[in-house]
Amino acid sequence: MRSNYRGIAYRLAGIFAVLFYLSPIGAAESLPLQLTDDEFWTVIASFSEPNGTFLSENFVSNERSYQQIVGQLAEGRQPASAYIGVGPEQNFTYILALKPQIAFVVDIRRQNMIEHLMYKAIFELSEDRVGFLSRLFSRPRPDNVDLNATVETLIDAFDNQTDAAQVFQDNLDAIQNRLVKHHGFPLNAEDQSSLRRVLLAFRLAGPNLTYNGPNFAPGLMPGFGEIMKQTDKNGVNRGFLATEANFQIIRELQMKNLLIPVVGDFAGPRAIRSVGEYLRNHSSTVTAFYTSNVEQYLFQNDVWREFYANLATLPVNSKSVIIRGLIRSMSGEISSSPVLPVTSRYETGLFSIPELDEAFKDGSIRAYVDIVRNRQ
Repeated sequence: MRSNYRGIAYRLAGIFAVLFYLSPIGAAESLPLQLTDDEFWTVIASFSEPNGTFLSENFVSNERSYQQIVGQLAEGRQPASAYIGVGPEQNFTYILALKPQIAFVVDIRRQNMIEHLMYKAIFELSEDRVGFLSRLFSRPRPDNVDLNATVETLIDAFDNQTDAAQVFQDNLDAIQNRLVKHHGFPLNAEDQSSLRRVLLAFRLAGPNLTYNGPNFAPGLMPGFGEIMKQTDKNGVNRGFLATEANFQIIRELQMKNLLIPVVGDFAGPRAIRSVGEYLRNHSSTVTAFYTSNVEQYLFQNDVWREFYANLATLPVNSKSVIIRGLIRSMSGEISSSPVLPVTSRYETGLFSIPELDEAFKDGSIRAYVDIVRNRQ
């Protein structure tokens, strides 16, 4: 009964939540140590925009280079204040490096928000990495796997496990119960269908699940397992599943309701501005904003001005950076097209947000090439 009555309450709360969260009342407060379930969902409901569309799936990351900047990212930026990102699980590794007090993932697709809620439930239900992967892939927990095993060993162990229909259904029931009954989040029928769809994709492909889904074998696009095995420039795996300690850091953030998925278009009128106002009202700054290669699409669709106007509303400091994905041709030129040709490579770089804000303000940004000049 709890979730039935809450559905009405949350719809009413959504009308007033923006005023509550975005209007300064007296002195600014510090960021909360944790959010209640009601506060967590109210932020999601009030900050989110209508569900949007994207030209492809995005079940897992497709960026092999995402760890290459982790060491540089952490330099001089801890303890971080706030993090903003886009997309699925790669955010956990960036959050791990920065250890923000609060994190927001803003993505145009509501399915991405549902996927992050799925992850939230799996983190909370799993005491260790082995249990996490067992629930994620809907595969039995392998025998005799050391809790301190490398992530390579863990991934390979699950790759050799077969999925089971009953394990999948039990996992799905546990995740839904955790979100709807335990937390009281009012997921509608479409949300729950989306949840099943995402979990089923992980069941069908296991560690080989790619960006595009279970029907696409790893190749140009890496699978989840390959992504988890990536390392930084020094050959050290700094991913959120690399060690039990890393896993527990993200798990604790999830338990405290401090990793918040929001439905929002980067060029939209509400999501990013709402995050910025919330942070200003809590005397906080954005330490890093992971944009992947979304900006390429914004220039293609000629809505980049709206995004940079939104970006300019975020509270930042001199160390605040954008984590940006770049597509570079074999000749070394950076492509403005988001399409990844076979004869190209994907790389990740850090770029100053204050410098970008200033360039937008003085009118020196006219094309995509103008935003990738000042790499840190």
